[in-house]
Amino acid sequence: MKYEFLQLDGVTGYALRITVEKGTQVCTTADGTIYVRQGAQSLPVKDPDRIQQLNFSKGAVSYEDFLLPDLPAEQITEGKEVLRFLTDYSPKTDALEFCLNQNLLDFKSWQPRVVSALLFHPTPSAVIPKKCALKITRYETKEDDPERDHLAEQATIEGPAYQLIHSAVARVTEMMSSIEVWTNDGLRRIEYPPEALWETIVNAVLHRDYSISDDIQILVFDNRIEILSPGKLPGYVNIDNILDARFSRNAKLVRTLNRYKDAPNKDLGEGLNTTFQKMKEFGLKDPIITEEGNYVKVVLPHLPLAAPTVAIMDFLRQHDQISNRQARDLTGIRSENSVKTEFYKLRDEGHIERVPGLAGNKSAWRLTEQGNAFLSK
Repeated sequence: MKYEFLQLDGVTGYALRITVEKGTQVCTTADGTIYVRQGAQSLPVKDPDRIQQLNFSKGAVSYEDFLLPDLPAEQITEGKEVLRFLTDYSPKTDALEFCLNQNLLDFKSWQPRVVSALLFHPTPSAVIPKKCALKITRYETKEDDPERDHLAEQATIEGPAYQLIHSAVARVTEMMSSIEVWTNDGLRRIEYPPEALWETIVNAVLHRDYSISDDIQILVFDNRIEILSPGKLPGYVNIDNILDARFSRNAKLVRTLNRYKDAPNKDLGEGLNTTFQKMKEFGLKDPIITEEGNYVKVVLPHLPLAAPTVAIMDFLRQHDQISNRQARDLTGIRSENSVKTEFYKLRDEGHIERVPGLAGNKSAWRLTEQGNAFLSK
């Protein structure tokens, strides 16, 4: 908590401002009542299920620790995934011993925990009472609100966490291979830095709230990728400190995946930091992270860092002319009229002119002598 005394010139006295930072626990008043803030109201919460959900949301309790009494332990300890994992694990150990020592099974009853199914069951969605798969949807549009006609392809990915991550990245990469955009080198398949895509999907699998019955959603558009991870940011993590904060909602999942020979996570909390760094190195704008409803949403925009006029001039450095469609691909601007505005800026500066004889959909722009001289400086 932070305390500040504020004083206003011309007004007698002080105001005390108390800032209570977001914490990792569900707090109660002296009489044991729990309140949640809704707008300007503080409303009491008495329903046990609602209180449990608050604990999950805060990260005070993780659904990964819950037991699955109807799942035989043998489906975990004798499965292909745990045996594949232990092949490269050091020191050599038995599957049952490993799962017990790592608290993936309850020590007394040997009942599997949710995290054991997420890690080592061939189809976790079939044995966990909550939806926990990953859905990938391809929309052939750049619009914010796609319509049914824009839906081109949809896939559901299931499997143990390690395989789920690899399969999801491969499928998204495959979907992107069908998207072509204009670049300075001509019409090319859309590309994102592989590390940015990888780290964002890994982050969604590791840190989502598995108590929420929903799948991770990956939406592939013509100009962006959106990853929606169920659950709000846990503990003291918020949008402003997410790149610096270190908090793991699913500690057992994070720790065990880190022990794979080729670990998908480095367990250093650097996932989204790497995403930001690689997007910048690739010449693309920063990811956008928001909380929307009960989801954390990460958008990877395929938008260049360069200003629109700079992108247009760079294109004309290598090509004789540029159309409105090509400029929209280069700049990420969706509106034809907005692109025309960028063309007019360069025209008024004397750098470009319309290509004679081309009108309507075929209309294009080319460099003037002054524009050529500017680029040759």
